[in-house]
Amino acid sequence: MINVERIRILGDTGSPYTKKMLAVMRYRQIPYSLVWGDAGSTLDNMGMAKPKPLLLPVVVMPHLSGGDVARCDSTPIIRNLEAIYAERSVLPSDPAIAFLDYLIEDFGDEWCTKYMFHYRWHSAQSADNASTRLPLCRNICLETQEHQRVKEDFAKRQIDRLYVVGSNEKTAPVIDRSYRRFLGVMEAHLAKQPFILGHRPGAGDFAVYGQLSQLVGFDPTPRAIAHEISPRTVEWVDLMEDQSGLEPSEDAWNNISDLPETLRELLREMGRVYVPAMLCNAAAVAAGEGEWETKIDGTVWTQKTFPYQAKCLRWINEQYTALDADCRKSVDAALKGTGCERLLVT
Repeated sequence: MINVERIRILGDTGSPYTKKMLAVMRYRQIPYSLVWGDAGSTLDNMGMAKPKPLLLPVVVMPHLSGGDVARCDSTPIIRNLEAIYAERSVLPSDPAIAFLDYLIEDFGDEWCTKYMFHYRWHSAQSADNASTRLPLCRNICLETQEHQRVKEDFAKRQIDRLYVVGSNEKTAPVIDRSYRRFLGVMEAHLAKQPFILGHRPGAGDFAVYGQLSQLVGFDPTPRAIAHEISPRTVEWVDLMEDQSGLEPSEDAWNNISDLPETLRELLREMGRVYVPAMLCNAAAVAAGEGEWETKIDGTVWTQKTFPYQAKCLRWINEQYTALDADCRKSVDAALKGTGCERLLVT
């Protein structure tokens, strides 16, 4: 193991991925220091190279070959941390359950973020809330006129980017229906167990929590919906913020051969909306197309192509093919009939 005194995190209060990583650090009891604000300027002051693209959070951590490096992709960062800190892992010990956790983490990062971005910028009330608060999290001392200018610029830039995640008047009902179904599934699931894959949190819990930290804690429209549909999810968000006092046991994960039906309901929702988006996006990347179109939940969905999400699909399949034959059979049985099995190249 590498001797590390403290991991440094550069983040933003309105960043779901910042919240994801902070919750992981607290649960794993890993020492860290946090800098809110402009990550680029902070890295300049530290004399460190900026990751490309520069996204939040930026995590400054030791490289296995020595020295520090700034990284900003939460999924591999979580796995890098496993090589540094052994205790209180967020990766299930059963490889089949670990694969489901990886899939749920990607759903949180790549689909639930559509809920977040849509609700934050689609309605005037939420957009005003976000554009007022986000500049202040970078500089609480902004002069009033400058704050108003930055607010207007920020709102225009983000609202103009709604198309990037596929949010528009036609797809707004699809996103809203999926969010409401997702909350309903979480309400039923949390009535049976405190975390998505049992009685200890996995990386998937933290990915979903990161998005919900904004949907429940930052943005008014999805917050009202969550309070209406799933009080358990609302409280789960508060509980997930700091699980440093939980004492997890190795047998606390679900058994792959006996998954609760509520978990299969979550997988079915993923198969209904997340899977077709991932598949069509990957096909568009392979074809060199800048935009793709498919039907999601009965509605035509058109969106800008994301090369990164094609990489995510490839990584999912790499995780799957790395499993031994028995684990793949267990995963196949767990995913059968949910729609998620379509993600896997067999």
